[in-house]
Amino acid sequence: MMNLFPKTHIDFLKYRKVYFSLFGAILVLGTICFVTKGFNMGIDFTGGTMVQVQFNAPVEINQVRQALTTTGTTSELQSYGDNAFSISEKSTEQEVGVVQTRIEKALDALNVPYTVQQTNSVGPAVGASMTERALWAILLSLVLIIVYVAFRFSNILWGVSGVIALFHDLFVMAVAFSLTGREIDLVVVAAFLTVAGFSINDTIVIFDRMRENIRLHPKMTFAELINTSINETLSRTVITTVTVLFALFVLYFFGGEVINSFAFAMLIGCISGVYSTIALTTPLVYTWSHGQLNNNDTKPTNQYQVEMPAKEQKNRKHSRKNKRR
Repeated sequence: MMNLFPKTHIDFLKYRKVYFSLFGAILVLGTICFVTKGFNMGIDFTGGTMVQVQFNAPVEINQVRQALTTTGTTSELQSYGDNAFSISEKSTEQEVGVVQTRIEKALDALNVPYTVQQTNSVGPAVGASMTERALWAILLSLVLIIVYVAFRFSNILWGVSGVIALFHDLFVMAVAFSLTGREIDLVVVAAFLTVAGFSINDTIVIFDRMRENIRLHPKMTFAELINTSINETLSRTVITTVTVLFALFVLYFFGGEVINSFAFAMLIGCISGVYSTIALTTPLVYTWSHGQLNNNDTKPTNQYQVEMPAKEQKNRKHSRKNKRR
C-alpha cells in the first residue's frame, strides 16, 4: 500500500479532552444556531408549485435561470428534455396561480415561444411525509450501523462510539446548512447518508487494525495500541480523503447549480468524517474501556478481553499451550 507519510508516532489520545470539549461546544453552538436561524427546507419538504414548460426553439438553461431571477423569489430549475424545463417554487396551495403567472412573466422576457405543459401543487401533507421518511432513513441507518459494528467486533461500545462520530458528522453538516441558509432537499439527504457510509468505513478500517494489533502485540498497552493503529492507517485515510475531496471540489465549482448543494454537503461531511474518526471514535472507545480520563494506562492489551472476540481469545490460549509443549 502506498504511504503518503513516513512512519508517524503521534499521540492522538493525549488530546482527547480537547476533542471532547470541542464536540460539546459544537453541540451547544449548533443548537443555538438551529433555534435562531432554523433551516431552509426545500419544496420536497415544505410544499410548493411546479411548472413544466416546453420552448419551441433552443434555449440554454442559464438563460432560463437568469430570467427567473427577476421574479424576486428562489426557484429550482431542472432540464428534463429538449428545451423542456421544470420550475419549482415554494408556495401554498392557494398561490399556485400567482406563482404560474409570475414565472410566465419572467419567461416572456426571453422572447422565445413556449408552452406550459402542466402545473402541479405539492401540498404540505406530501412535504410532511417526505420529511418523516427522510428522518426514519437516517435513524434506521444509524441503528443498523451499531448492530453491524457490534456484531463484527463483538463489542457494542465500538458500535456506539462509531455512531456518535457519525452523529457528529451529520450535526456539523446540519450546522453548515443552517449557517449558510442553503436549501435542504432530498438530494441533500442523500449526501447525508453517503457521508455516513464514508465515515463508518474509515472507522472500521481503524477498528480492524486495532483488532489485528491486539493479537500481534499482546503486551502493548491499550493506549499505545490505539495510537499505533491510527498512525498505521493515517496514510491510507489521508490519501482516500484527499482523492475524494479533489472530485468534490470539481463538482462544487464546475458541476452546476443542481448538484452544488450535494457537493457542498459532501465536502463538509468528508472533512468532518476524517476528524471524528480519529478524534472521537477511538478516544471514546479508550475512555469507556477505562471508565475515566487519565494518563496512567499501564495495563497490557490482554487485560482488555472485552475488546477481543471470543474466538480470537480461544485461539490465543490454544497457541500458548502448543508453545509450552
